[in-house]
Amino acid sequence: MPSMPGKQLIHGAVALLAVLGAASAAIAGTYDTGATDTSIKLGQTMPYSGPASAYSAIGRAEAAYFKMVNEKGGINGRKVDLISMDDAYSPSKTVEQMRRLTESDEVLAMFSMLGTAPNIAAQRYLNAKKIPQLFPSSGASRWNDPQHFPWTTGSQPTYKTEGRIYAKWILANKPNAKIAVITPNEDAGKDYLAGFKEGLGEHVGQIVSEAVYETSDPTVDSQIVKFKAAGADVLFDECTPKFAAQAIKKAAELGWKPQIILPAVSNSVGSVLTPAGLDNAIGIVTGAFQKDPGDPRWADDPGMKAWRDWMKTYNSSADPADIFNVTGYTMAQMMELVLHRAGNDLTRANLMKQTQSFKDVELPMLLPGIKLNTSAEQVTPIRQLQMARFNGKSWELFGDVLGE
Repeated sequence: MPSMPGKQLIHGAVALLAVLGAASAAIAGTYDTGATDTSIKLGQTMPYSGPASAYSAIGRAEAAYFKMVNEKGGINGRKVDLISMDDAYSPSKTVEQMRRLTESDEVLAMFSMLGTAPNIAAQRYLNAKKIPQLFPSSGASRWNDPQHFPWTTGSQPTYKTEGRIYAKWILANKPNAKIAVITPNEDAGKDYLAGFKEGLGEHVGQIVSEAVYETSDPTVDSQIVKFKAAGADVLFDECTPKFAAQAIKKAAELGWKPQIILPAVSNSVGSVLTPAGLDNAIGIVTGAFQKDPGDPRWADDPGMKAWRDWMKTYNSSADPADIFNVTGYTMAQMMELVLHRAGNDLTRANLMKQTQSFKDVELPMLLPGIKLNTSAEQVTPIRQLQMARFNGKSWELFGDVLGE
């Protein structure tokens, strides 16, 4: 993925026309810093460079979505300016960029910041300043803690929830499994591992080998060699895209054929499975909450058709096989919905109120049965997954929608 300049100012307006209808003319409203009669300013950090740069497709997709809807007239007549800055997935850089966004650019809210460690680095500051930290691109459980962090919301299923689901799937389908687990040495990995072990319960002893990696490591080859030597026949490959692909490819090179499970954050066909080798990925399972562009079942789906049209017109340089483009599209629609519902009360407190009032909201690229629901106590809107298996070309869904 090519790098992006340190600061990308995107002038856009968000309009989910199919759901919200045409934007109406703005009238004088109540505003906090970052909003006026004519504009709404949002901030964001993304790893446009560095070891997690595959995720930058999310930021580019959000920019493309905002560009599209800008041409439709804005939200209640107001345009949205998104300032998206490169933090290279480095928490110290995140803090530097986030302070610039809030203190110099004076954004109304932070939106879809990428990564667990970067968001953690910003969380206390944003909450102390009462600046919304909306829909971080991370499934850490700490985004669902309104008692301690009332200005933070979640976005996707928590890593603990996902880990529990995978563990239960293993026990139901491979009850005598010998399990290996690799996770990043950061909070995201700890969340996944905690949920996974909770799901295994009294069977936690079936984990025969564990390993971590640093995002600065060149490869995870040595960990995969270790797992094969331990006799594992199931691998929970809980890595970010670059390392997830390396693990799959190395297992194939060793002639080791465990049942591999990928997390939802690394199940992109374009960014993970293609670099790993599609043949090497056959049979891998994952959890999904979005429609896979490569799945033929969605060929005539109205939401998928609209997404493809948008990709061709506004995001044509991006890989249509990369589900991170679906993620950015969906997160932008969630942000748009909040801003639309906020109406002319564009205060930070009202933004938080709106994020806590989703009730069975359906979005076009979420899987059927997966809906947005939030409350003052539960601020993670997406809390369900469906299992899927890779067939060499696309993910095939199976089983029921699962969640808490």
